[in-house]
Amino acid sequence: MLPHHPGRCAQLHGHSYRVEVTLEGPLQASGPAAGMVMDFDALSLVVSERIIAELDHRSLNDVIDNPTAENIAIWMWRQLAPELPALAELAVWETQTACAVLRRGDQLDLVR
Repeated sequence: MLPHHPGRCAQLHGHSYRVEVTLEGPLQASGPAAGMVMDFDALSLVVSERIIAELDHRSLNDVIDNPTAENIAIWMWRQLAPELPALAELAVWETQTACAVLRRGDQLDLVR
């Protein structure tokens, strides 16, 4: 529910979100992730533990005060950034044609 929205979204409703996480950094020179910024399996584990486990099958209003796509993206960024120093961009797709995108350097302190 979007408590400040004047339309239908103020009522309980649902979405099947898609999240895109983009990393940017040097390729690892050796080890199991050689030639990668980060192994996709390791990235998937962080996303699963920090985002999916916290939000899947829950009311977003219990976690995020005003769960707009933009606020969800900010919340996700704050969850991922400590684990992913190479985090460069995050997109939260609410529908197939509507998304909110955050990029490294964007001001995240506008929403608490």
